Amino acid sequence: MRQVKRLDEGVRLRVETEDDLWVLAQVFRPGCSVGMLSHRRDSSTGTQNEGRAKSAERKPMWIVLEVEKTEFAVFTDNLRAHGIIKEAKIDIGSHHTHIISSSDEIELTMPGGLPKSDKTLLREAQSAGSKAKTALIVVENDEIVLYQVSTHGIREVSQFSMRGGGKRADDSTSVRRGFFERVAKESQMIFPDRVPLVICGPGMAREQFESQLRSQGAQNQILNSATSIGGRSGANEVLAKGLADAVLGEHALVQQIKSIEEGLARISTDGAVAYGPVQIAEAADAGAVETLVIDAALLRSPDSSIRNDWEKIVGTVEASRGAVIQSSQEHDSAQQLLGLGGVIALLRWKMD
Repeated sequence: MRQVKRLDEGVRLRVETEDDLWVLAQVFRPGCSVGMLSHRRDSSTGTQNEGRAKSAERKPMWIVLEVEKTEFAVFTDNLRAHGIIKEAKIDIGSHHTHIISSSDEIELTMPGGLPKSDKTLLREAQSAGSKAKTALIVVENDEIVLYQVSTHGIREVSQFSMRGGGKRADDSTSVRRGFFERVAKESQMIFPDRVPLVICGPGMAREQFESQLRSQGAQNQILNSATSIGGRSGANEVLAKGLADAVLGEHALVQQIKSIEEGLARISTDGAVAYGPVQIAEAADAGAVETLVIDAALLRSPDSSIRNDWEKIVGTVEASRGAVIQSSQEHDSAQQLLGLGGVIALLRWKMD
């Protein structure tokens, strides 16, 4: 995401990645205004037949909506914002839908300006846009799964299973070599040399696959890490246990997952941690919160009392120089966070 222009009550942005769409889905809410170049049918350009317009021309124009609701499915390439037209050449007061994709430019405004939590998410998205994307490849003897690491989760890009083989060892070795060669070629097409790769999985197949990639000319930065299991669980193990921190250590998703996992570990050992609104509010007031991980949706709750309470707590944490991480719901650790009410706090010291 790139900031094009700062506005009195908002900002003009260029959308660059699918991750940006997730961020916008968080900050768009009823009452905000979103402007972009869109299209409307102009009935004055159509022919008249019994009082009805026919073949009206679709005209491009700048349209500003007052947003009523949004639709977004993670790892898709567009965000839909539905609302009422408040500024346009025609059809003021009519319903319209903005379909926002990568490369679009939008203006986002809100009466009184954007909340601090929204500004933080937008700033983090702008920073993340300049960093290299990362891929996770989970390798087993007969299956390889390719994932893309985003700011809000891991996306399965492709899955390959070995078919064929024979009873003799040399036959099965030949089949596996051909399988690795085919998947390596596909991987190079999906993840060009500039994309760092984390290859992981149980056993030695991951090292054989890395050798195959190198023999086919791959120039990617590669980190090879052993896991206890394959598939998506293996990918989550890499993120949760910090097995690929040399490549992923500063990634926003990894920071979310590691902080949640650290909090869960502290709960199991009765350590310096707080969860639940009462405990967390007391810890924040005492200046004890070192890191607060909060479900991003709580800061945008339609219930103003819930939203205001958490915004106040976030402000208190930041005032005492604590870190605040806004978490998505699109990874395994986030589901555990939701089980705790959507918030967990790592403390500087244990509260009584």
